[in-house]
Amino acid sequence: MERRSTGFVGAVRIDVARLHATWMELAFPRQLDPGRVVGKWYPETLPQKFTYYLWAIFGLPLVAIGYPLLLCGFAARFYATRVDSAATRLGVVGVVLLSVVAWGLLTVAAWVRQFSTGGLIAVGAAGAVATVAAATAVGASRVGGRGTSVLIAYPAAVTAFLLPPVVAALYSPALADVVFPNTTSLAVWILDGPLAIGGLNDLIRARFDLRGTAYVLMWVGISVPLGWLFGVLVALADVVRPKREQPTGARF
Repeated sequence: MERRSTGFVGAVRIDVARLHATWMELAFPRQLDPGRVVGKWYPETLPQKFTYYLWAIFGLPLVAIGYPLLLCGFAARFYATRVDSAATRLGVVGVVLLSVVAWGLLTVAAWVRQFSTGGLIAVGAAGAVATVAAATAVGASRVGGRGTSVLIAYPAAVTAFLLPPVVAALYSPALADVVFPNTTSLAVWILDGPLAIGGLNDLIRARFDLRGTAYVLMWVGISVPLGWLFGVLVALADVVRPKREQPTGARF
């Protein structure tokens, strides 16, 4: 593979160049992957040159910010590919059955250890959430298309990882003592930080009370955009450094 022979610095230079070309292609044709016949598009008139190079200059700080995110996209794609490869072999039915068996065994283990009724319900509820979310992620990835993967598959996959402990905490006092205080601290940080713009945090505090199922809704609100972020980063990694081959049906 060509990038391996160029070394680390050469690979970084290639990635940065393609990332900037991706930015340029948002406004100008044939910048990222020019055809062999027509080649890369270059401006000819003075107005074209002015807008072309001005757009290129505006892209430099965005590339500087975007490259660390691109590296995160490479890492996310690495692990997502392996998860999706296993899910492809199992299929939707296989993933559901595996999740049901795994969480069923955990429920039996909780019963053997004489968990309270609330504890058993906690394990069962968490398993149901994980199973539905995992099945949705695999099903969406099988439908195909980058948009479907970003909009549905990745948020569902993140939900399958993040939501079960929160659901279980609704029924387990021991788990609630760990999950809910940390969730409250995270909520305070989000409200006083990113959502403080325009007084949005005051509006949320006035209308919502963080207790009960509100914890679940909060984590859904976190997992969905987080899944979108992962999906966008992986999509960016695919554009800047396409994989040589991708198994049929794999969309993660």
